Amino acid sequence: MRISYLLAACLLIVASSSCNRQETPLNPGSAGENPNEVIPKSAINALVNEQLRLNDRFNWKMVGDKVAWSALVQGDSILAVGYQPAGTGNLDEMIDKIDIRSQSWQAARQTVLNLIAENEKVTGANAKNIITYEASRLPVFYVKASRLATVKALRASGMVRYAEPSGYGKYMNDGQAAKRSPATESGGLSFGCDANLPNTSLVAGTDYINITPGAKQSWNYALHSIPQAWTKSTGSNVKVMVIDTGTSPDQANLGSSFNQGASTGRTVEKGVTYPGGTPADVCGHGTKMAGVVAAPRGVNGNSAGIAYNCNLLAVHAAENVVLLSSESLQGVADAYVQGGDNASVKIISMSMGTIFESGQVTDAVNYANNKGKLLFCAAGTTNSFFGGLLGVIYPAYLPAVQAVTGVTESITTPCENCHTGSQVAFTIIMEKNGNRRNPLTTTATGDAPSTVGGSSVATASAAGIAALVWSKYPSYPKDSIVARMKRASSNYPNRDSKLGWGYVNAAVAVGN
Repeated sequence: MRISYLLAACLLIVASSSCNRQETPLNPGSAGENPNEVIPKSAINALVNEQLRLNDRFNWKMVGDKVAWSALVQGDSILAVGYQPAGTGNLDEMIDKIDIRSQSWQAARQTVLNLIAENEKVTGANAKNIITYEASRLPVFYVKASRLATVKALRASGMVRYAEPSGYGKYMNDGQAAKRSPATESGGLSFGCDANLPNTSLVAGTDYINITPGAKQSWNYALHSIPQAWTKSTGSNVKVMVIDTGTSPDQANLGSSFNQGASTGRTVEKGVTYPGGTPADVCGHGTKMAGVVAAPRGVNGNSAGIAYNCNLLAVHAAENVVLLSSESLQGVADAYVQGGDNASVKIISMSMGTIFESGQVTDAVNYANNKGKLLFCAAGTTNSFFGGLLGVIYPAYLPAVQAVTGVTESITTPCENCHTGSQVAFTIIMEKNGNRRNPLTTTATGDAPSTVGGSSVATASAAGIAALVWSKYPSYPKDSIVARMKRASSNYPNRDSKLGWGYVNAAVAVGN
């Protein structure tokens, strides 16, 4: 997962503001809503950094009302509000079973809306228009809010599970929202994106081998015994959902040529949950991930995906691999819910993440997990200097998720950019010793492969291996698929504190 520039930028500001915290003292007492009393972003960032240092995670419940409000009004002013009837217990295990259209849930929703309208001092038609987005299955909506009293009232209410400034990350480093840039440019909202052009330095016999009928096999497949696994399973009848930045409309191998050569009788679907978006990948990252999982073992020289006979559902859910904006959080949460409700989806792979927890995304992850989906998420990728400052990122560290990171050919050495931590479940060998070559994948257009690294490719690869296993054992529940992968991993039966069960031997996981 290529989030190096963003995390470097975010943490650099966080770290520097932490050093200068005495210049912006926080007033623990009550405060009005005078703009001059808004806590500056440097101080908010310092508090975020402190929680990451102490707990390896950040949730807005870790800070006080005024901090949350200050982040809200210095962001996009979108407050994500998760509601519930009074007295409701922990929803993690039942989030997929509630009916938000029922009388009790609708009454709770209206009570919370009334509380917001009262504190925002809006009435009549204006009160009806304060919602900017509402989830179809989950008890959460977005509102435009600006008053400290609103934040205080919501966070004190037993009917409110969370009230979070969802878009603060997009604005945390300056006074303006970072403008989205084309994949060929740099910009605050194009981290992890590139033009996804062919890698012209690939060497046959070293970086790949040619396989029948006319495809390329990435150098790392043999290290996971994937060719041996292919003699027993190629992923048929398993649908994998890839939540990412979409797929390139110009890449026929993920479209009209999805069935070719040894890849036959399967389906490819393309969807979008990112507000205002299309299924098209304007970032490049989603095309790479879809290619790693499901590119055809074809006749045109393309790099074969690990599960080259699986079905694919590729969803454009965010603008880049770092989930900073309210729109991206909405898109990702909606994608998980759609995947949960899609009976044919078995595996959901997401090579994206953030340093900010989102109640809505957690709800959606639990929803899909409870629906029996096997979830893989990227543990995180940054550069070598900042890598030690962050462990596994959100949402990969959630209990419902299998977190994946990348290692070098040395097996016990993380890739230069890959995050590690106690939440890691599996690793994938995805960086060569010496020249640091990464695995092959699908380009934005044409048949010459590109390469992709970090925990992104590790996650997509693990999802592809899981598809091979599930195709062989179609009646198994997801826990049995995970168990087979564990037993086939290099560290089993002893889980490593940083690298989990280790790298997966696909042939052993598939079995005889």
